[in-house]
Parts: sequence; C-alpha cells; structure tokens
Amino acid sequence: MRKIISSVAGILLLILLFWGSGYSQVPAYPQPPILINTPTAGSLDRGSYSAELRMMPDGGVLGGVRVGLTGRFMIGLSYGGTHIIGEDSVDWNPEPGVQAKYRILEESYSMPALAIGFNSQGYHGYLSGVDRYELKSTGFYAVLSKNYQFLGNLGLHAGINYSLETGDGDDDPNLFFGIDKALGDEISLMVEYDTALNDNNSNDPDLVARHGRGYLNAGLRWTFADQFHIEFDVNNLLRNKRTVDTVSREIKVVYIEYF
Repeated sequence: MRKIISSVAGILLLILLFWGSGYSQVPAYPQPPILINTPTAGSLDRGSYSAELRMMPDGGVLGGVRVGLTGRFMIGLSYGGTHIIGEDSVDWNPEPGVQAKYRILEESYSMPALAIGFNSQGYHGYLSGVDRYELKSTGFYAVLSKNYQFLGNLGLHAGINYSLETGDGDDDPNLFFGIDKALGDEISLMVEYDTALNDNNSNDPDLVARHGRGYLNAGLRWTFADQFHIEFDVNNLLRNKRTVDTVSREIKVVYIEYF
C-alpha cells in the first residue's frame, strides 16, 4: 500500500512540475542545493562556496563545505560523528562524505531543471554491523525542480536515488519529494518526504528496525543576512524508527561566500 501511495504522490508532483507554466518563472530566486536531507536541482553560483554546520541528536555534529565550480557543477566534502557534544566517547564517521552535482537542464518557463549527482554522506551515526548510516546516504540520484510564483516563490522537487549502503540487504531504488515555500523575504518553509523504499528490509532488525512509513521532515530556514542562514528542522514526523518514539530536532547553520 505504501508503495502505491508513494507512486501516486510522485505522479501528482511530476504533473505539477511540468504543468502550470502560466504560473512558473525562470527563477532569480536562489534555489537551495538541498532541502533538509534530500537534494534539489539547485546549485551554488560559480565561484561561491558554502560552509555548513549541522547539529543532530546523540551529540552529533556534521561539518561540510560545498564549492560552485561553474553555474551547473558543484562539489562538496563533509565529516563528523556522534557524541561529539556530551560525555560519551566520540564515535567518528568511518570516512568523509563526498558530494557532486551537475545540472543537465536549466529551468525554463515551461520545463523543470534536471540535475544528477552523488552524495555518500549519511546521517545520525554509522552502524558498522550493517555497514551503513542510521539514515542512509542518497548515493546516486536524479532530481527535477520547478519554481512557481504563488505569494512568493514555491519550489517543487521530485527525484529518484540509489544508495550504495546495501549491507543491510536492501538494495531497492528510492523516491523522494520536496517543497520549499518562501514566507516573506527572510523565512522559508521546507517539507520533504523520503519514501525509504531502500530502508524497509534488514538482515539485522535489532540494528535497523523500521515501520515502513518513510521519512517526513519539515524545517524553517531563516536568512537574516544575505550570506548567512540558520535552519530549524523537525525530522521523522511519521516516527518510522521502531526504537525511537519521538521526532528528531536539528539545527543547521550555513554561511555562503564568494572567492
């Protein structure tokens, strides 16, 4: 049933991405490269870079840098771990995360932007027993993004990905969807849904126990300076983890500068 619901939601969003060109725009609006966890077709400007610090549950901290090499191509590197904040011994990630994205098609008046990319960075700690992160990395992906003028900018996003973290025995392709909505000049609302089709089957249910509901996340991004914003995210609203009965609250700080 969940796969049917996810497929229907994906079809409806794709229809919106391609339809309604009378309300669309070629955006001067700076499309964020990532919503909360899922990517968009947005990229950094040429000659710009972003430095990001993400604070997660279990004392987790993840730092990263992204660089816009051209207007279409960006790369990134990230590293962190859990229990960095607190009294427990720090549990570092086994290796840095690597990101790369190339926008194949620019957004036009009637067509969405299309980007392909790779992201090896997962979240919320590494589970060595199943050779994966608590929240799997995106891996290889393709994503469509389209912007509309509706009381400010409205961005719609839909994509497919294949994670290389298959040590749990689940190697299915995955689907993800997202929306970002400008609320005035400084605040943006973001909502994303990761269907987690690649995260509902494990060889070791004691390590990775899921309800099969997917991950629904929401966040507010406050851009209180041209180059600086802070983000408040509430993740796992569907409480997909069997071992956790609460949502995940996170803070993300991003600084963008030009060379």
